[in-house]
Amino acid sequence: MNQRFPWPDERLIKAAQDGDATSLTAVVMQSQPHVRKFAASLCASPQDAEDAAQEALIILYRKIGTLRATGALASWMFRIVRNECLRQVRVLVSRRGEAPAEPEASAEPSAEDAVLRRLEVERIAAAVCALPRDQRQVLVMRDVQGLPGKTVARSLGLSSAAMKSRLHRARAALRHSLEAADRAVG
Repeated sequence: MNQRFPWPDERLIKAAQDGDATSLTAVVMQSQPHVRKFAASLCASPQDAEDAAQEALIILYRKIGTLRATGALASWMFRIVRNECLRQVRVLVSRRGEAPAEPEASAEPSAEDAVLRRLEVERIAAAVCALPRDQRQVLVMRDVQGLPGKTVARSLGLSSAAMKSRLHRARAALRHSLEAADRAVG
């Protein structure tokens, strides 16, 4: 536990759940450093982390009344941040997977195809999120966001060679993870 920024205590959380606006503001403010740190460890870029943290704090503000146990705030918030980071990766992966429609391919995909595609996107997103942070950052910035290699290297403070090496390791780890999951299923 971070002693400089402790999580809100149970009395404060309970008062916030009961509708006390001052307590709710305090809970959100005291949760913020933890939420931001966790988002930074999961998301590919500082901007994605900021977006995920903001979304998680908004959910906290709106839905604190749905929290069952006041002692579970940290795990609840971490789950929200994780889900938000996964959602961001899913959106990016599905956006990258959209190809321009061919004139003869204008028919809607079947419901089965849509479900299979969504499951595949979720499987890939989960595998990307499971990568170590340094590999995840490079992979998402280069392969999902489509940023040029020099831009990725510069924004992460890496040489081009180090960025390429990290990207190669990330792709290999992702491929291995997906192949292992396929073997386990099949």
